[in-house]
Amino acid sequence: MSTMRRRMLGGSAAFAALAGLVLTSMTPISPASGTEPLPDLVRESGDEVAVVEVIVADAAELDRLVDIGVDLDHAAHANPDGTITAHAVVSDGEADALRAHGFAVGKSLHDEDDTAAVLAERDATIAEAVAANEEFAEAAAAADVSDVKIIRADYYTSYGVGYLSVEAKWAEGQTNSAQLTVERDSGPGTDLGSGGSQNISRFVDASVYLYHRGAAVVETRPDTIRIVSPTGDVATAKVNDWLPLDGEDAFGPNYQSDFITSYLTPTELYDRIADLAAEFPQISEIVELPYETNGYRRLAQAVLGSSSSTRVAVDSIAWGHEGGNDLSIATVDPGAPNSPLSVTVAGDDITVSLATSAAGDVTSTAAQVVAAINASPAASALVVAYTYRGNSGSGVVAPAAADLTDDLSAPETVSRDPHPVYAIRIGKVRDGSKPGVLAYAQEHAREWVPPLVAVETAERMLRNYAQDAETKRLVNNLDIWIVPSVNPDGGHYSFYDFNSQRKNMFNHCERTGSADFLARDNWGVDNNRNYDTYSLFDGYNGASTSCTSSTYAGPSELSEPESANIDWIAAENPNIEFSMNLHSSGNYFMWSPGAYITPGRISAPRPTVEDEAYFWGASSRILSEIKRYRGLSVTPARTGPVSDVLYSAAGNSGDMLWYKYGIYAWNFEVGTQFQPPFENENPMGPSAHAESQEFANGLVELMRVAYDYHTDSQRPSSSVVVSASAEAGMVDVVFETSEPASVFYTVDGAKPTFASTMYASAGIREGGETITVPAGTRIKWFSVDAAGNIEKNYKPGGGGTNFSTTTANAPS
Repeated sequence: MSTMRRRMLGGSAAFAALAGLVLTSMTPISPASGTEPLPDLVRESGDEVAVVEVIVADAAELDRLVDIGVDLDHAAHANPDGTITAHAVVSDGEADALRAHGFAVGKSLHDEDDTAAVLAERDATIAEAVAANEEFAEAAAAADVSDVKIIRADYYTSYGVGYLSVEAKWAEGQTNSAQLTVERDSGPGTDLGSGGSQNISRFVDASVYLYHRGAAVVETRPDTIRIVSPTGDVATAKVNDWLPLDGEDAFGPNYQSDFITSYLTPTELYDRIADLAAEFPQISEIVELPYETNGYRRLAQAVLGSSSSTRVAVDSIAWGHEGGNDLSIATVDPGAPNSPLSVTVAGDDITVSLATSAAGDVTSTAAQVVAAINASPAASALVVAYTYRGNSGSGVVAPAAADLTDDLSAPETVSRDPHPVYAIRIGKVRDGSKPGVLAYAQEHAREWVPPLVAVETAERMLRNYAQDAETKRLVNNLDIWIVPSVNPDGGHYSFYDFNSQRKNMFNHCERTGSADFLARDNWGVDNNRNYDTYSLFDGYNGASTSCTSSTYAGPSELSEPESANIDWIAAENPNIEFSMNLHSSGNYFMWSPGAYITPGRISAPRPTVEDEAYFWGASSRILSEIKRYRGLSVTPARTGPVSDVLYSAAGNSGDMLWYKYGIYAWNFEVGTQFQPPFENENPMGPSAHAESQEFANGLVELMRVAYDYHTDSQRPSSSVVVSASAEAGMVDVVFETSEPASVFYTVDGAKPTFASTMYASAGIREGGETITVPAGTRIKWFSVDAAGNIEKNYKPGGGGTNFSTTTANAPS
């Protein structure tokens, strides 16, 4: 983070208020409501898993679905009747449990065996106060102005096809479900309507109207659009280009790419970056992060019995690979009346001779068998026994036998020891004096493409250094950290055991809960819910307290070594100014805020107008380079803050990096599947190979964004636009800036400083606010851009007077 940015965070009243909110949020309070464990939502390991539709009534019900820990597959789209269809990764038993909890489970979309199946598109839920809609409606009713406002009009192409995406707000949208019709011209100078029309529909979340939106194919690029509201009011707007591919590729003719030939396991990823660092020792090194994972290892386990009251669960004392897998256990009928319950051990074999009645019937209950095993010195040196998931164990045990196993299938080349996590650090100078960029992948184990993006980017940075001037400039002037797999344990488990694994492998479940062998595919912590900013422990939604939930936040913030490593990188390297968290899937591109509190959708603080504009501007650059590879456009509707375009994700890493460390933090959602085919005969279809290349384009462009930010010495300029107000004697004022910049202003005659009022946003995705002041008000202001350059070199804390000033008179 630059010196100026640190100064702004400390000196501005607005930033100070934000910092206060962060500190408040980080004070532990009760976890978010609705996060209580639901034991019946635990899949039996070995059960087939499918992606199914779950239909919920509204966004509040979607939040409830998220909070109880259902494994959602990133899809949540609105239906014409106002309901929302989400996609969940569940077993048949979990589907039945969802129905029991009042959710409507629909058709199955994909099964566990079809990892290449196309994931359905998802829409997003976002939040906005009803008061904002009322204010807009009141202003439209009180003034002779249009009751419809066009927020965005974007033309883009995707795979060569042209689209027009429109977002607009209507004063009656809260209560009226009517669509809005958008008329298009067919280019400059043509008539409105000549390019056809399209309808856009109302977007309502948590019973709050946000705006109308929609996209349609267009044959020619329109220049202007018009919306006539159902009440007859009119709004027009010029059409912008979304992700235009202007100019040539920034890199020279000798630039090399396409270094990825297959999927890579975490072991292979680490070997790959180690080989790169050994080949390029002058400009790279391997950093072993301080926190080792628990390891790809488990206790050996078995469960005897067929019902909850008769089941006996046993865990080995030793890890499975260290002897636990050699054990066996049997409960046997002694075949004689009045036999006592007894336990014997012969080598690795444990035998429980069950008690019998005078008639020779077995009488030992599960609880009695558990007590006998644990009381035996020889047996208890090998195993721990317990009744099934807290059951009293009153059922009579039947004879049975089982071999204990950790059920891990990876070859011996995959270490079973606590696993180091590695980063490759790239740069000619790696002492913290250069601006830093962090990229990290595979927080979620089943997301196999993002690590390929990370490795492809590392290969490009190193192999092009000697032959491409632009690459050399980046490597000479940046400090680049790339972590190809944050979660190696879960990644190995996903490759070799259970491809739908999302979390790490650590079993935090108590033996009175779901710690037994049959729950083994449910364990682990969602690394991207375990961070310490706007987390579940701060009262935010989108994570669970249940140890078997797909969004389990862990026992405490930063409890897991995987998340602690990312926090360590940021804490120990204050030069890091930019980051990219690589996820899949859905072709989303997102930033903070990423969490809110329900009810009320109380969001983590939104970025300032300057930072929001900077996020959008830098995103446009990055997404344009993604598009350059094969024409893929990440749409405007899937670009923006996480809580605007998806759902609440309490305790995510992007929020921690942005709010805690001041790092401009983005999130990729790569492709449309977790594990697409590596190659695809359809060049526009899902393909790990193609996605690794196009998103590596974007990640390399982030490096260029970071370099430009660091070298930016251009001071912004700004102006005031004054217009007539609906209120007598008043005028409306907006600020315009030459680039993304914060504006600090006064209207009381005082000299503006960083403690002055900061120009704010008009609302979600709406740009700057309109300020209403008495005509003749003297306005004083200055602007400062994201890199800390202050307009006119004004000194806000000194004796300078070269701020901007004007008198806000009504236009003649």
